[in-house]
Amino acid sequence: MDLSGNITASCSENMIIKVFLECDECQKGYLTRTDLKVAMVSLLGYKPCKFEVNELLGNAKVGLSKEAFISAMKKKLAAVDQDEYIREIFKAFDRQSKGFLTIDDLHHASSKVAARLPAHTLDKAFQELDGDNDGRISFRDFEFMMKFSMDHSDI
Repeated sequence: MDLSGNITASCSENMIIKVFLECDECQKGYLTRTDLKVAMVSLLGYKPCKFEVNELLGNAKVGLSKEAFISAMKKKLAAVDQDEYIREIFKAFDRQSKGFLTIDDLHHASSKVAARLPAHTLDKAFQELDGDNDGRISFRDFEFMMKFSMDHSDI
């Protein structure tokens, strides 16, 4: 993955396929409207509006095929600057614009996009990132974690 700019083509396709497979419940070979929303949150960091989902699904009768998803997400990812992407995610987590994240911010964000994630998992992740144990995760620590995670997503 090229962290100085856009995601490289091979890494982005592998990441897109991985997200597709994770979100394709029951391995149907396509993403339903709900699956597509979850996949876009996972891949792009935001919940798509109804218009965007309708546009992606087009005239599909059952859902978005793997090939169509890969093509659509490649276009979207090519337009995303990696550092801006991380800044936007941080801002979404930092609801009160404090410049840092608290455990409450993490739990709130998780309840919106990963409701089934156990609280103890979030607590452990927060403790790992909060190196100085002040109850806050700075943008720098968040950015490091995101870049490390993205760089090692194929491990």
